[in-house]
Amino acid sequence: MRKLGISVYPNHSSVDAIKAYMDLAAKYNFKRVFTCLLSVEEGKEQILNEFTETILYGKGLGMDVIADVSPRVFGELGISYEDLTFFKEIGVDGIRLDMGFTGNEESIMTFNEQELDIVLNISSGTRYLENILSYQANSDKLFGCHNFYPHRYTGLNYEHFFATSEVYKEHGIGTAALINSPSATIGPWPVEEGLCTLEMHRTWPITTQAKHLWATNVIDDVIIANAFASEEELKALSEIDPYRLTFDCVIDCETPELERTIILDEFHFNRGDISDYVVRSTQSRVKYKGHEFVPFNTIDMETGDIIIESSLYAHYAGELQVALLPMKNSGKSNVVGKITEADRILLPYLRPWQKFAFHEVKQ
Repeated sequence: MRKLGISVYPNHSSVDAIKAYMDLAAKYNFKRVFTCLLSVEEGKEQILNEFTETILYGKGLGMDVIADVSPRVFGELGISYEDLTFFKEIGVDGIRLDMGFTGNEESIMTFNEQELDIVLNISSGTRYLENILSYQANSDKLFGCHNFYPHRYTGLNYEHFFATSEVYKEHGIGTAALINSPSATIGPWPVEEGLCTLEMHRTWPITTQAKHLWATNVIDDVIIANAFASEEELKALSEIDPYRLTFDCVIDCETPELERTIILDEFHFNRGDISDYVVRSTQSRVKYKGHEFVPFNTIDMETGDIIIESSLYAHYAGELQVALLPMKNSGKSNVVGKITEADRILLPYLRPWQKFAFHEVKQ
């Protein structure tokens, strides 16, 4: 099941502010919380005081809480990989190893008596996962989560992101990646120029970032890396169907009611015999066979245009298409709307037979 998550940093925000943020996220069905012990310089007692209250509050809201750690944190806090009691005491459901051990230690951790999940750093790009599995780890306790990058231009390259994530999916292990809230300013480090896994996401709308990660089919959970995202952003993310690619669009003001219904309410899927030029959703031409689709806006098509064929196209009448490339209009095709500029980047991820939908936005 694909989930949404938030991040909180108790050593950088008040307990009350974090609780209010968790309440808001829970209202919109967010199920994961990420927090970071890497930037914490205090001892065990201080961490217990700062983190435990907020972690337990999140768990009380039905959220799973994961804390980012490393071998350095283990050493500084005097924790052994063979005994994860401390992490259970502060209430987390799992620990993410920002930097790992040798592989055998991680495999032993997957049998921890505290039943914590062991979350691995996907972004490193080594044979890290395969090495751990070679030590006969309990793969049911393993999960993968990418890094985030607060410094502009240091985020992951897409090809590397996809290749490293795919390894986890091939082994049946869940994955997560992080996105950036343009309205949030708090992260674990002093540098904060946006906080995301993929560099290409840094300036994208938050909904497009999430839809893109899910469209890759190699990411299960999407986590907002910085705090505090706005209620508007949380609500918008909660309304995304993580299993069906949904394009934000603007519908032409002259578009008739039936054509609007076809765009927004009919069930769309991309035909299997795909074209370089158009995405085709053909069921509406069957359902509305015999209806007179009058030509009213037969301008030339640009990438991202939503098209419904007029009755001048005979048995194609009522078919919905999305332009993938610029095309000349024969005078028979109605341009009824347009996918937003931000969401046009998602068009290449629409696979043969994939289900998709439209969400109208006002401009």
